[in-house]
Amino acid sequence: MPPYRLQALLDMRTKAKEEAEQAFSAALKVLEKEKVEQQRLEADLERRKRERKARVAEYLQQVMAKGAGINGMNLMNRFEERLKDDEAQVALQIDHQKELVKAAERAVEQRRYVMAEAAKELKAIEKNKETWQKQVRAERQQREELTQEEIGNALFLARQRK
Repeated sequence: MPPYRLQALLDMRTKAKEEAEQAFSAALKVLEKEKVEQQRLEADLERRKRERKARVAEYLQQVMAKGAGINGMNLMNRFEERLKDDEAQVALQIDHQKELVKAAERAVEQRRYVMAEAAKELKAIEKNKETWQKQVRAERQQREELTQEEIGNALFLARQRK
């Protein structure tokens, strides 16, 4: 069988499909990593909120045990505000992380589209190769039949002359 004249293109499409699959896989890994980080930050925020409530309650009990003074209440309010500021920072990190997750999801969808296009292009060239192979086989079959017919005719004519 003669070599397929579009083999180089077939090889390029196969390579492009493999690269698209690898890029899609990498994008999925990045998305998963970003989601895990978001979950970690959200859990950290919840833990900080619980700890703040517990620490404020503990601090309030200490202040009440010593005697509630204005100074003690002010210290407790500042302490609580500091903890709330820390929580606000974590909440900002969570918002930023959510944006990163959305960007990773968009990247995954883009990679999925590229992978689907590469697969479609590869399938088209493979279909072309199959059609070409069928055509080559049919032409070969016709040549063989023609050759067999010529041999048969030559034998018939040779017998006729005797």
